[in-house]
Amino acid sequence: MSASDQTSAAASPLGWLANQPYLLLSITALCWAGNAIVGRLAAGQIPPVTLSFLRWSLAFLIILPIAWKHLKHDWPTIRASLGTMVALSLTGISAFTAMQYWSLEHTTALNTLLLQSAAPLFVAVWSLFLLGVRLTLAQAIGVALSLTGVLVILLHGDLTALTGIAFNKGDIIFTLALVIFGLYSVLSLKRPKIHGLSFVGFTFGCGAACLIPLLIWELVSRPVMQLNTANLLSTAYVAVFPSTVAYLCFNRGVQLIGANRAAPFFHVVPVFGSVMAIVFLGEHPQLFHVIGFVMVLTGVFVASRKTSAPSG
Repeated sequence: MSASDQTSAAASPLGWLANQPYLLLSITALCWAGNAIVGRLAAGQIPPVTLSFLRWSLAFLIILPIAWKHLKHDWPTIRASLGTMVALSLTGISAFTAMQYWSLEHTTALNTLLLQSAAPLFVAVWSLFLLGVRLTLAQAIGVALSLTGVLVILLHGDLTALTGIAFNKGDIIFTLALVIFGLYSVLSLKRPKIHGLSFVGFTFGCGAACLIPLLIWELVSRPVMQLNTANLLSTAYVAVFPSTVAYLCFNRGVQLIGANRAAPFFHVVPVFGSVMAIVFLGEHPQLFHVIGFVMVLTGVFVASRKTSAPSG
């Protein structure tokens, strides 16, 4: 690509968006908030591995036409780092989403959102173990502030209600899923230097393929998914928005600012979930929504700011 072509691409709306990490990660959070709502609605209607397999298979088919030429070009590099690529597919695609949908059959929305706000902690732990990267003071303060904001929203401003929450089987499953996704977030920084479309194309397809053994087991051990309008719409949504759109945005955002600085955006997911509940479920906004929202956004800003390099 010539210099003029690169300048033209950067000036295009998509080129501009590709270099806006905070906007990309906000779009990711919005899509994943919708995924939590749809996943909860699908619980009991679509078996978890079936939903996960259909999600990634359809996402792979969606992305393949535009990713194909990049996959062909990058295949030698992918093959040279096949172990890392399969590990990324297993963690961020197969295991995380199947366990997420499984957990939604056993736990409440409140518990799930509370646990999800702990995701930056798992990213920080994996970053420390695998990369030797420690949280800065600003990042720690930002994570704590945004977590408090999440709790304000979820507990309706009454933080004493936290002591009355009981964790169950679904909470344990979802916590393990978050540990796995934290590993994916950090491992994604070790991915080979390939085009972003090659990366999602391979991981979507490989992740779906890795689910086939579990899918076969599920099909013979549980009732199969009914082909009705609600189930088809749920499947279509999770294939397009929390998969294709969100993962493209998330991977690019992590690439631009790193896993630790991107992790606080997990806190925006339950905030968007609360907004969706207000808009789509008719819940009335209250003062604690505003206070919590401001705290979350402030925490994300503090934690994701790029610290200035020391002088000297």
